[in-house]
Amino acid sequence: MAAEPPLWKRVHSVTGPTPRARHGHRAAAIRELIVVFGGGNEGISDELHVYNTVSRQWFLPAVRGDIPPGCAAHGFACEGTRIVVFGGMVEFGKYSSSIYELQASRWLWKKLKPRPPKSAPPPCPRLGHSFTLHGSKCYLFGGLANDSEDPNGNVPRYLDDFYELELQTQSGVKGWSIPETKGVGPCPRESHTCVVYSGSAGSSPKLYIFGGMCGQSCGQGDFSPVSEFKTCQPGFPGAPSAVKITKVSPLCFSALTSHCLLCIAVGVREKDMCFLLNTLESVLHLK
Repeated sequence: MAAEPPLWKRVHSVTGPTPRARHGHRAAAIRELIVVFGGGNEGISDELHVYNTVSRQWFLPAVRGDIPPGCAAHGFACEGTRIVVFGGMVEFGKYSSSIYELQASRWLWKKLKPRPPKSAPPPCPRLGHSFTLHGSKCYLFGGLANDSEDPNGNVPRYLDDFYELELQTQSGVKGWSIPETKGVGPCPRESHTCVVYSGSAGSSPKLYIFGGMCGQSCGQGDFSPVSEFKTCQPGFPGAPSAVKITKVSPLCFSALTSHCLLCIAVGVREKDMCFLLNTLESVLHLK
């Protein structure tokens, strides 16, 4: 007997202080709660909204500690009952590189100060990056920076840097590091997605980066091939933290449609040089 397909249903009979309409916000599930932070619509929200899926009720917890400013298009990673927030836009043209931790069991905010990489600066202020948790580490990729020296100006710079942030047990962070990589990684982008897929037992987890928006064309014409699928294979535990990028046949991803191999430039003005990416750009095998 065929299984029932997934069914969309609108949530009705919601009570409590409902958040106003917004975009660029982030959400995470902690047990029966959905925690929503940030986002913008006629101003950037600095409120923490929580939805109880059992009682179907919104509420505003009495947060305390180092309460962060409102932000949009920020990094948002959840581990257990803590949430780590990195970066985002705090006002027009002004981006953040601050890290905050929320202990949802106590609704306590804390500003964190990780040590920088050994031989490089820490991540610059940005928005639209991915900030993906795996184990005790968060992986930061890409985003959009503002190189304007005028606080009212905006000189966008798309990023392709890759950082690793090690978390401490239960609370706090240790520091940033930059994994050594080889080969050609994803091109600069923002507003992409990045997820970890653990796979079957015994296989290495993989970090998938998909789509996003970049500041220049990846090829010639409206539709053009971009780089083939790539995988990154780091050393095993105890080996140097180097990443080797190798090609993988697209036939290994037969469930994906062919347009996932294309860079598509649509719906933007030529002078803006903004291009939407519709390509599964890289697969990173994590330790």
